[in-house]
Amino acid sequence: MRLTLVISTLSSGGAERVMSIMANFWVRRDWPVTLLTFDDGSEKPFFNLDPQIIRIPLNVMGLSGNPFQGVANNWKRLLALRTAVRKSEPDAVLSFMDTVNVLTLLATVGLKTPVIVAERTDPASHPIGKTWNLLRRWIYPLAAGLVVQSHDVLSFVSQRIRRRAHVIPNPAIAPPITTKADRPGGSKQIVAMGRLGEEKGFDLLLNAFARIASRYPDWSLIVWGEGEQRAKLEELRDKLGLHQKVRLPGRTREPLDKLREAAFFVLPSRYEGFPNAVCEAMACGLPVISFDCPSGPRNIIRNNVDGLLVRAGDIGALASAMEKLILDELERKRLSARAL
Repeated sequence: MRLTLVISTLSSGGAERVMSIMANFWVRRDWPVTLLTFDDGSEKPFFNLDPQIIRIPLNVMGLSGNPFQGVANNWKRLLALRTAVRKSEPDAVLSFMDTVNVLTLLATVGLKTPVIVAERTDPASHPIGKTWNLLRRWIYPLAAGLVVQSHDVLSFVSQRIRRRAHVIPNPAIAPPITTKADRPGGSKQIVAMGRLGEEKGFDLLLNAFARIASRYPDWSLIVWGEGEQRAKLEELRDKLGLHQKVRLPGRTREPLDKLREAAFFVLPSRYEGFPNAVCEAMACGLPVISFDCPSGPRNIIRNNVDGLLVRAGDIGALASAMEKLILDELERKRLSARAL
């Protein structure tokens, strides 16, 4: 089976991580894998790729200053993508993420190659613009299959393709061995991970932590990740008087190690697709607090059984849940054991 995979970039995001895992999995089973990206290939992939994978950067990431330039740039992307897919001679094509999916389906019209597209977030909460949304609803029925990450997202899928839609959660890479000694014990660190974007809700987390931080001087918060909201989050942290209590060290290539250094994990997202970090935290035996946001967390966490779900966007409820775990070590241990 020859596969061609398509994704915008190979940066540090959750979709990129899953694409890398799958590419490595298939190529190690002697399936030829070609990986097409829209960038120029100047940056090394954040996640390790097997050297047998053929990576082809298409160099079609140009910004569009106006609608006419946008049409021209997307036409360039379509031509480059169609040419690359034809040259790779795949038995099947797999595309990740909304607009890339649309372009991949358009680029492969008439090639008689089955194309499977994967939505990596909740379309109802993640707007892509009227034009792209219309194109998506028109072109998705041409796909051989559609992969979504949770049953919540199926309600967004049109009847024309729902029979070919499949719910496949993200994989979680757990440490090889997890023992009681490995689980968080004396740590007084709260950890969060994700792209520093508005949808990830780290501003809500900072505001929640600010409500309780002064009562627990030994406790700190560390947020791993990078993104366009960094400056705003640093400004908010300083405004809230949390400069000595909150760190934003950027990306990490060792997320499991960082998770296992913490006492518990918090997901403050406004919306999700299927949060990789929650799966990884629980696989490490870490207690998890999450907003009950669309979509994903409620499909992973059983409230008060193996984690805590609080009302989406409720800063007060989030602060209370964090304080509960700070104060109750036995509760942390109980959730830790159930998370595994």
